[in-house]
Amino acid sequence: MVMNCLYDCEYCYLKGMYPSGNIVVFVNSGETYRKIRQLLAQFPVYLCISYDTDLLALEDMTGYVQEWNEQVLSLAGLTVELRTKCARTDLWDRLCPCPRFILAMTLSPEDVIARWEHGTPDLHARLSSAQSALRHGFPVRLCLDPMIWFPGWQESYDALFRALSNEIDLSLVRDFSVGSFRISGSYLKNLRQSLPHSALVQYPFEQDGGYYHYPAAVEQDMEQYAIRKIRELLPDASVFTWEKA
Repeated sequence: MVMNCLYDCEYCYLKGMYPSGNIVVFVNSGETYRKIRQLLAQFPVYLCISYDTDLLALEDMTGYVQEWNEQVLSLAGLTVELRTKCARTDLWDRLCPCPRFILAMTLSPEDVIARWEHGTPDLHARLSSAQSALRHGFPVRLCLDPMIWFPGWQESYDALFRALSNEIDLSLVRDFSVGSFRISGSYLKNLRQSLPHSALVQYPFEQDGGYYHYPAAVEQDMEQYAIRKIRELLPDASVFTWEKA
């Protein structure tokens, strides 16, 4: 429904996917909802509505988050995941909580936000938004994905987990997702051409099945660290990881 994003994250695959940074808003949402109803006649539908943009950040322009919330409430077989870095708290008073309307908040250390997630809210603001959603009864998924490697990464992620334990009622969190940075080969090629001086995208990644990612030892170290820290805070937490093909 929207292509491209209000934010300017240096590592975002959208930079490698589209030749322009212009935001394109599609206005034929009625056709989308009709197609979903056709699919629901055959099977339940789980839909990630905010991967090619950040719909929450564009809500005042489009109103699409509220539209999707209404669709979920009216269609029993539809589950929607709203992925975001936006820190708005006012919308949770206007939307209706539903177990099938999932807020998936991307969390990054302050160092990563300051260096590479240009224009995005800081960690405290994102945690405040997630906690507000939890208080209003929305299911919340906390996403440590993508995890970014840099010298001193563990100390920065340690600080993230301290903030997480201090600012979020973890007993209310639906689940967690964990994954280190990875990107398709074609997108990485375009990213490297557009950001020739970025240490992040010029990292010597390994290629596997069409995707580029950190070396296995780095990848496992980061992801296992995150899973361990989550389990220390919440032993029974549901944690999802990205599985390679």
